[in-house]
This record gives sequence, C-alpha cells and structure tokens, in this order.
Amino acid sequence: MTQWVRFRSAEGRAGFGSLERDQIREHAGDLYGTCSPSGKTYPLTAVTLVCPAAPSKIIALWNNFHALAKKIDKPIPKYPLFFIKPASCVVGPGEPIHRPAAYSGKIAFEGELGIVIGKRCANVSVENAANYIFGYTCVNDVTAIDILHADPNFAQWSRAKSCDTFGCMGPAITTDLEWSSRNVVTRLDGVERQNYPLQDMVFSPGELVSHISHDLTLLPGDVIACGTSLGVGSIKDGSAVEIAIEGIGVLANTLAWSR
Repeated sequence: MTQWVRFRSAEGRAGFGSLERDQIREHAGDLYGTCSPSGKTYPLTAVTLVCPAAPSKIIALWNNFHALAKKIDKPIPKYPLFFIKPASCVVGPGEPIHRPAAYSGKIAFEGELGIVIGKRCANVSVENAANYIFGYTCVNDVTAIDILHADPNFAQWSRAKSCDTFGCMGPAITTDLEWSSRNVVTRLDGVERQNYPLQDMVFSPGELVSHISHDLTLLPGDVIACGTSLGVGSIKDGSAVEIAIEGIGVLANTLAWSR
C-alpha cells in the first residue's frame, strides 16, 4: 500500500507526495499519470494536508449497506442509487465545516469509504473496473437534514448535501487497500458513533465503478462515496467528527460555531 497526500507548505507552496511515517516524500508530475520523487522531503508537522483528491464531482451512494436497508425497511436496490455533490463542497482534513448562513437546522455526519478514480472511465466492465481505481480515502458526507425533505414534492438530495464544506475527504489516498477487511469508524467528540464493516456493502467498489461508468464518464480524481451504514447522527456547533479507516488514517473536521 502507498498513502498519497496533497499538502501546502508554510510558504504556501502546493505539492503532493507519498506519506512515509512522519514525513512526506514529494513527487513531481501527475499523481494519476506519470510521477517520480522530486528529491525533497517534508516533515509532516511542517505542512498542512489538504484534500488528497481534486474531484470534478463526487458520486454519493444511498442505501448501499444491507444493515441500513434492513433498519429503514427498504428493499435492496437492483442498481446503485446515487446523487451528485459538486467539487465546490470539498474540504480536506482539519478544515472547518460551515453551517450555511441561512440554515439553523440539523446537520448530520455520515462516515464513508471513498473510491478515487485514477483514469478516464466510461462503460467499463466489473472485471476491468479495478484498473480504473487509483485508491481509497475517508469521506464525511455532511447533510443539512431539514433541507432534504423540506419540500414534500421533491427530495432535495443535492441541495442538502452540496453546501460549501459538506464534502470532507482525506487525509490520504491509499492504493491497494484490502477494503473488504476494514471497518468505517466514526467518532463524535471522541465518542464512537459508527463502526460498520465494509464487507456489508450491497455493491462492491468494482461494481459501483462499472455501473456508474455506464451512466456518466468518471474522470481522474473523481470520488465515489460508497454510502454509509448504521449510526448516522447530528453534529452540534463546535463538535469534532473523526472518520477512521485502518490503512487510510483519520479524517477530522469540526463544525464551526455559527456566525
């Protein structure tokens, strides 16, 4: 496994590289293409990590875990059910989540595994889908719950989940992750709220990439958020949320106090 990160130096210089214990080995070139070590290393403490992917879009799954489907009494879908979150909502590790200025309702966390696409992908088979997966990251699919069903005639999935800072991702992209043996663990102010096995997914990463690529073209850096399972809850202003997946790391973000 290799853990890839994007960072900003104290001087404001942007870069990317491989995480090796407590330092970053910087690379030059294209993260999703050809790259090689630049010869520079940075102590992890001397840089600020930013979102490791730069997606053109986030494709986010709904009802993709058997345990959650059973709890909400919904049938297992025959095809992945998803919505789109825009790139403008993306933030990285340590960045604050901001409450929309005109919204005072409930905000919820959803800890998820994110699939990072490595190359342009359209109409691929399940068998070939792994060749288009660059790696995996942690995702917090933040939601303005009261917006979601505010209009009884139309569920506003995109609006409720696309507010600025509502797409938290990081801290790294891990290649060759044995995802099926991992759990997603979510902690709210240090208290565990989610701990569910990824092997309970309805559609595997390969199946998701294949199905979705038949609907729309996936681009390098795009992220498929695999959906969440039991334990979703609300975040109070000032509370810290941590999404942890072994082999990727801990994605930590705090809901800023209302302005």
